[in-house]
Amino acid sequence: MRLVERRIGLLFAVFLALLAIAAVRAIWIGTVRAGSLQERAATQQEEDLAVSAKRGTIFDRNGLELAVSEDAITVFANPFLIDNPAKVSAQLAPLLDMPEDELLRKISGDAGFVYLRRKMDAWAGHKVQQLKIEGIGTVTEPKRSYPQGWLAAQVLGTVGTDNVGLSGLEYSRDEDLRGSDGTRRLVKDALGEPVSMVETKRSSPGENLRLTIDAAIQERTEEVLGEVGSTWRPRGATALVLDPRTGAVLALANWPRVDANDPGGSPAWARRDRSVAVNYEPGSTFKPFTVSGALQDGAIQPETPFDLPPQIRVADRVVGEAHDRGRLTLRTSEILAQSSNVGSVMIGLKLGARKFDRWVHRFGFGRPTGIELPGEQQGIVPTYADYSGSSIGNLPIGQGLAVTPMQMAKGYTAIANHGVMRSPYIVAGERRPGRRVLSRQTADDVSKMLEGVLGPGGTAQEAQVEGYKLAGKTGTAEKPDGKGGYSKTKFVASFIGYAPARDPRLLVAVMVDEPQGDIYGGTVAAPAFESIAEFALPYLRIPPG
Repeated sequence: MRLVERRIGLLFAVFLALLAIAAVRAIWIGTVRAGSLQERAATQQEEDLAVSAKRGTIFDRNGLELAVSEDAITVFANPFLIDNPAKVSAQLAPLLDMPEDELLRKISGDAGFVYLRRKMDAWAGHKVQQLKIEGIGTVTEPKRSYPQGWLAAQVLGTVGTDNVGLSGLEYSRDEDLRGSDGTRRLVKDALGEPVSMVETKRSSPGENLRLTIDAAIQERTEEVLGEVGSTWRPRGATALVLDPRTGAVLALANWPRVDANDPGGSPAWARRDRSVAVNYEPGSTFKPFTVSGALQDGAIQPETPFDLPPQIRVADRVVGEAHDRGRLTLRTSEILAQSSNVGSVMIGLKLGARKFDRWVHRFGFGRPTGIELPGEQQGIVPTYADYSGSSIGNLPIGQGLAVTPMQMAKGYTAIANHGVMRSPYIVAGERRPGRRVLSRQTADDVSKMLEGVLGPGGTAQEAQVEGYKLAGKTGTAEKPDGKGGYSKTKFVASFIGYAPARDPRLLVAVMVDEPQGDIYGGTVAAPAFESIAEFALPYLRIPPG
């Protein structure tokens, strides 16, 4: 009897001890562990999901969609709710297009929420949804897409997974395009099944953006640069098409082309917008600015004769012509038409170094144009204080300073637009007031000289568009060799021109970096100008003249 009582007492004592332990654990869980356990429960049953705002659409000047946001599926996981990660990773890896072992690592962790694949194509995301795997969820998000594929890819730029612009207009106008992101709270029951999706903060779509780009002219310009690329195999090339009366950019093309929907498929250097991001020495395309300044200041007249030796020495620099010749006499207009280096240096000497420096800056060189494209370089222009005795022997012919194609196009608007320089712009409605740089008489005098470049004896006489009188200037510039001199094998071939010559409505600038097989602006770049103008002039219904 006593043995039975003793056993009962022992069992009772054990029961009391277990009860005490349970009570202590309950108190410990309810106090010390309460915060962490509540957090784990909330993590398993509540998830806050970011809702990316729909980015604004980018249109060309005629309303054609260049960049749009379309629905895509984002796949996420709650690892706590996945019973068999190996099985799940085997099922999902092919659909998510990712290695099975990488997926297994993601869903085997202790995180309450993890993204598996952001912004998949909708058809692939729907296949994931149909599997109905516990612990795997999906949400619809906007994804950036470029309906025109390769068109103007470097101009439009790219958008990251988190809906943030990374380059091009997508970056520079990100604040307007992005809109305001929202949030959703996904609530699940104890078994992990979604019971509600609550929008805690509504997203606001971004603003639309209309460009001055004309898709048809852009496409033709890119085709022409493609022909330049296949023919001359250059390091790169760029072309600009503007309305010189306003500064509106109608086309901005770069070669090689880039697929806007797969920018990572091209090297980083190809993704740069060379029109604003690349400095180069302009060579002879800079000579019209030298002549313009000298004319405006009264140092010369269009018919001023110059007795030109085969070479000219300026301090320690000897300047010769691109092709050997004897002594001859040329007027100012002929110096520009035939692109005489010696003649241009003599005009620069008549103008004087201090006044020349003032004109360089008056045409906007040495500072950005202010166009809405990111990464714009300001060029490299020596100040007057940095001039050496030989500076006036190379600067007037476009050596010893660096510019961007966009700066050159801007400078030429002053000549084409009867003396009023226009700042280029690419977003509709961003037009800025013009600034008079030259008198109408001076600009028209220089413009008439540039007609001679495409006439008999000129450096681009073969570039013609039937029914239209053209004006422009070729450039063939040696590239600096990095050792204080110039390369004899690497050149930049360029051409900048406009039409109709007497009442310009179209300006085209072409720059070809390191062409192979030929180096001259008249044979490499001028034909590209001709092909672009030949399409754009009738397309824009610009009457012959």
